[in-house]
Amino acid sequence: MRCTVRKEIQEAVAAYEDKPRDQWLFDYPAQVGLTGSQVWWATDVGIAFGRVEEGFETALKDYNKKQITQLNSLIHMLVGHLTPGDRQKIMTICTIDVHARDVVANLISQKVSQAFPWLSQLRHRWDDETRHCYINICDAQFQFSYEYLGNTNRLVITPLTDRYSSVLHQSF
Repeated sequence: MRCTVRKEIQEAVAAYEDKPRDQWLFDYPAQVGLTGSQVWWATDVGIAFGRVEEGFETALKDYNKKQITQLNSLIHMLVGHLTPGDRQKIMTICTIDVHARDVVANLISQKVSQAFPWLSQLRHRWDDETRHCYINICDAQFQFSYEYLGNTNRLVITPLTDRYSSVLHQSF
């Protein structure tokens, strides 16, 4: 089971840019799509920070516009006909996407450049060399366990739950 989840995440991350995200999501199980989306969110924010350092001052704002477009696309899908499983998957990804959009909007409003507000976020990344997914927060890193979680909903992330998560992960 863990080997399969790991293999699916690897394939999903590699295929992410091959088609529009709202189509890509249907190629993978919910957990894999959510994890792949989180990997690419952290990757895209990292790329935007790199572009800001290169002199492209609007890179984070441009990425935030992309986030809003992606989120609107998912919301539009929820209004249409979906199977119960696909509806649950899209609603879960929307929940995480709203938080991701808010994080980037806050980074923009605070004029952050890879400082603590970004590093304190739970960030997923795929390492091609080790072929593993890692989860980072602050200076801690954990290997993804690949335990099957299924197609479940996620809690809405609020500033309070976000702070609690940061404190909890710092204690490890």
